[in-house]
Amino acid sequence: MAWLQVSAKRDYYEVLGVARDASAEEVKRQYRKLALKFHPDRNKSADAQEHFKEISEAYAVISDDKKRRMYDAHGHAGVDGQQGGEGGFGGAGGFGGASFEDILGGSGIFETLFGGGGAAGPRARRGRDLLHEMSLTLEDVLHGKDLEIDRKGDVECNSCRGSGSADGKRETCAACGGSGTVRRGRQSGFAAFLSVGPCGKCGATGSVVKSPCKECSGSGKRRGTRHVSQKIPPGIEEGDYTLEGEGEYVPGGQSGDLILRIRIRRHEHFVRRGADLVHELALDMADAALGCEVDVPTLEGSRRVSVPSGSQYGDTLTVRGQGLPRGAGRPRGDLVVALRVEVPKKLSKEKRRLLEEYRG
Repeated sequence: MAWLQVSAKRDYYEVLGVARDASAEEVKRQYRKLALKFHPDRNKSADAQEHFKEISEAYAVISDDKKRRMYDAHGHAGVDGQQGGEGGFGGAGGFGGASFEDILGGSGIFETLFGGGGAAGPRARRGRDLLHEMSLTLEDVLHGKDLEIDRKGDVECNSCRGSGSADGKRETCAACGGSGTVRRGRQSGFAAFLSVGPCGKCGATGSVVKSPCKECSGSGKRRGTRHVSQKIPPGIEEGDYTLEGEGEYVPGGQSGDLILRIRIRRHEHFVRRGADLVHELALDMADAALGCEVDVPTLEGSRRVSVPSGSQYGDTLTVRGQGLPRGAGRPRGDLVVALRVEVPKKLSKEKRRLLEEYRG
């Protein structure tokens, strides 16, 4: 179901994906991210326009101190009708007049993407993000793990320190005048079209090398191996984690990120439930009825627990502090022992006689 195919408005903080105590800068940063993603000039999906409207409406309230206080105190009723225009945000086409330039808070969309000219100079290129998948055991989650990765790919040229120049000097690119972008015109009938793109001669850097480095032929990079060390903290959850700047290397630009995709392996004794561990204990019906003492496994050995008499299938016992770390100085989770009372499929004559006698 699409976000806006409901009768009631969603919470504005939920729409923007920020906490209620988020700072103005956090709200602005998240709005730009979402607005770029769903702007109808860029996203041609059927519901992009409605997504963008909802995001813009939420931002119009949360970014305004007075409206935000009213919203926090009274919800939607406190701000309905105050935003103005269609659906609470006016402007061209119902999008609050927000162009790419407005969203990015800068000069122009092409300059922003390709590093336009002017005082700001060309925008630094960014390397690709790289993915590294790994699996951890529950024991790794308990104790943490030292991660050592040898990432193969482009690394900085040692000879020229990434400059691509044998003498360390670069000159302004004549093709783009140092802007890193070039504009190209095209005539089609009575219409003229202007496109802006990265300069092919300088690779959008705005400068060129006159004396190329012999080791890397002026590229500033070489194929090699980059060693990455990272401490995996105790209690980590499954998911994707970002190591900033450890991805693809780009000379004169910004290296991409290394994405760690972490999966937790199945364990023969436990199922993870957040910081708690669940262990199923098979129990004879006589032990369940009479009670008993039994050893149960933990990640650090075994513990003896008492099963009370009259225990039923599905009852649980809790061993405090034998789960996984919660982090930030909080106590560990618990080991939850789920009882699975088993009824024998075959009985000896004596056991059958005793049960018949018990049934009376």
